[in-house]
Amino acid sequence: MTKKDPFSSLKIPEFRWFILMRLAIVLAWSMQFVLIEWEVYSITKNPWSLGLIGLMEVIPAITMALFAGHIVDQSEKRTMLVKCFLGTLTISILLCFLVHPETVSTIGKQPFLYAIYALVFLGGIIRSFIIPSIFSLLGLIVPKSQFTNAATWSSSSWQVSAVIGPALAGFLIGGIGVFNSMIFVTISIVLGIIVLLQISKKPILNKKIGEPVSESLKAGLRFVFQNKIILNALSLDMFAVLFGGAVALLPIFAQDILKVGSEGFGILRAAPAIGGLLTMLASTMFSIEKNTGKKLLLAVFGFGICIIVFGLSENFWISVVALFLSGVTDGFSVVIRSTILQIYTPDDMRGRVSSVNSIFVGSSNELGAFESGLTSKLFGVVNAVVFGGIMTILVVGTTAVASPKFRDLEIEK
Repeated sequence: MTKKDPFSSLKIPEFRWFILMRLAIVLAWSMQFVLIEWEVYSITKNPWSLGLIGLMEVIPAITMALFAGHIVDQSEKRTMLVKCFLGTLTISILLCFLVHPETVSTIGKQPFLYAIYALVFLGGIIRSFIIPSIFSLLGLIVPKSQFTNAATWSSSSWQVSAVIGPALAGFLIGGIGVFNSMIFVTISIVLGIIVLLQISKKPILNKKIGEPVSESLKAGLRFVFQNKIILNALSLDMFAVLFGGAVALLPIFAQDILKVGSEGFGILRAAPAIGGLLTMLASTMFSIEKNTGKKLLLAVFGFGICIIVFGLSENFWISVVALFLSGVTDGFSVVIRSTILQIYTPDDMRGRVSSVNSIFVGSSNELGAFESGLTSKLFGVVNAVVFGGIMTILVVGTTAVASPKFRDLEIEK
């Protein structure tokens, strides 16, 4: 791989503001979810209540995705993000009220839960607009020649906040309590808005302003399914997450197979995230435009191998290394996929393509957890994980054979 300037995109002032904005917002999101889960379970002691939190967020995020993409493509991106963040800020302020120590005793347990679920549902709707807006804004801030480097830094900033957020939330819960921790989240969102305002408004490049929603959505779907490069990239990611969902079964491995308890579970859970983060940061130093298709296929193939090794391992540290390497290969594939999406998506389609991407990724995360649970019940936990790894490898092989154009893809300019 060719050596390159790892900080090239960061020399663009507005991109630096973009990264700081993403760090602040994702940190707030990841912390907020942990705080909500902790407070709800502390009050209900019912695991089902935690499942409902995830369900309330997933339903609007997936069902609204295509419509949100249409609206984003018809709108000025920075203004759209400001509106979304103001909505997120309002939800955070209401959550501060709900998690106040005296709220539950005042309004009762059931109204508290209904209010939490309602706010999470509204947050899911807003998030369906935020994801395509961020993707679209990135493409307007940096020149096409910097897409690879910018996508790497953008993905890395998300990973940093996603790793730090839950750990920081857990630390703050013990130190200052849930209410004060939620205030910290609110402040982080305010900082994200302030940073976003340092970015200038961008032109709306969609030439079909006012196009009927149905025609716009059809055009977006038609573009994704007719563009084999984007479709293959999305499909590889979807099937890798769908079949390689070993993370959903980590509590079982930690308690019953590796017998390492909660501390070992924490290490296992962190291993793939750390591997992914390190790979994303390292990717800023190298070019991935040459032999792009082969590199993506090899990354997903390596991910499948790591999942198989993890499933078969009965040694804690071998399992940790396997999960770490699964994060390394997954992180590399994320960088390549993000670059492909940025380069091959027209400016007037960015919102809709990003929304389709969020459906692929979002649904595969949820379905992956379901697939892992179902196959573990039918075939046993170890067999379920190994099966997932094998299926991932088969998907890679099928893609390589069925789509030689994608296999030989190069995006070197």
